[in-house]
Amino acid sequence: MNLAILETETQDFISRNKTTEITRLILKGSPFVNVTIQEIANQILAKQKSDKKLPTWFQTEKIYYPKAISIEQSSSEATAKYKSMLISGDSIIDITGGFGVDCYYFSNSFKNVIHCEINEELSKIVAYNFTQLLVKNIKPIALNGVNYLKNSSEKYDCIYIDPSRRNEVKGKVFLLKDCVPEIPPKIDFLFTKTKTILIKTSPILDISQTIKELKNVKEVHVVAVKNEVKELLFLLEKNYLGVIKIKTANLKKEQTSTFEFEFESSQTSSFSFPQNYLYEPNAAILKSGGFNQITNSFEVHKLHQNSHLYTSDTLIDFPGRKFKILEQLPYDKKLIRKKLTEGKANITTRNFPKTVAQIRKETKIKDGGNMYLFFTTNQKNMLTVLICHKIE
Repeated sequence: MNLAILETETQDFISRNKTTEITRLILKGSPFVNVTIQEIANQILAKQKSDKKLPTWFQTEKIYYPKAISIEQSSSEATAKYKSMLISGDSIIDITGGFGVDCYYFSNSFKNVIHCEINEELSKIVAYNFTQLLVKNIKPIALNGVNYLKNSSEKYDCIYIDPSRRNEVKGKVFLLKDCVPEIPPKIDFLFTKTKTILIKTSPILDISQTIKELKNVKEVHVVAVKNEVKELLFLLEKNYLGVIKIKTANLKKEQTSTFEFEFESSQTSSFSFPQNYLYEPNAAILKSGGFNQITNSFEVHKLHQNSHLYTSDTLIDFPGRKFKILEQLPYDKKLIRKKLTEGKANITTRNFPKTVAQIRKETKIKDGGNMYLFFTTNQKNMLTVLICHKIE
């Protein structure tokens, strides 16, 4: 940590330039002897990334920001708050601490929080920031979390893990074995230190495969923010062999939309041709794979086994987007253009052989407007287009 960054003049400069183009700022150089322009640029970039994602940090004076990648990899405040409502107790240890956002929220639901971060510099930054945030029940430790557990006789109400991608793995990670720490081989050891383990993973991991890699999974939470899936949470309980619950949450400012079902239940969908209303499940439900369970939980019918669009005669409250169906047409380019007098519409494809880009090129339909077109396949495997108005 370069403490000169925290001096009033430097902080004022960072605040004044938080919207300045970084390249132009770097070319000017640093106006301070003890702070490089690269350090200032990093503070500004990290602060910009925190504006919407971490408003508490953004609004607190003299927060010290690590490398911007630590902000990118951290939980958002919205998802951290959600996690803190799943578990509670006397003590929790986060063995992959990072920027400490999850620990900050765990401090509201646990009396004592241990934050283990192997990067000594990042651990110092987090410890300093906790004092600025007036948090007193978190203990930052600059050690490998697994090694700390091995050398400690302490037991905890919960162990929290947010594994990161292995350095040698290129591109996206789909399996837990490609993450650090590698969790599955350590489960038995971790259960000697706790009865509850909460694991956060990338939203692109396959839920079924991850359940197979783990053991004693009790719940899986699919967490989206404003209809974008941000993380998967696997809640493990020692010796648990019961039914696994899949719980979805779409976090919005006004409300949280939830839906849950049993993993690998044998439910089947009911089907129908398009009726008066159309429904598209939110992103968390689409990721969860609970497509058949929807028709058993709501008074809706599926359009096709692979379409993941639903319909009903009367309007219902539904966890996703809702539309009034104005007209349904066979897929015919000339007929579709004729129906769209404005020549523009919002297009969605579900179980359709062409992409949105291909459809726009063929039909000359521009993006935008108040009309919504769903290109899909009905239960008789016929390509169909649904012309809709969105219901707010």
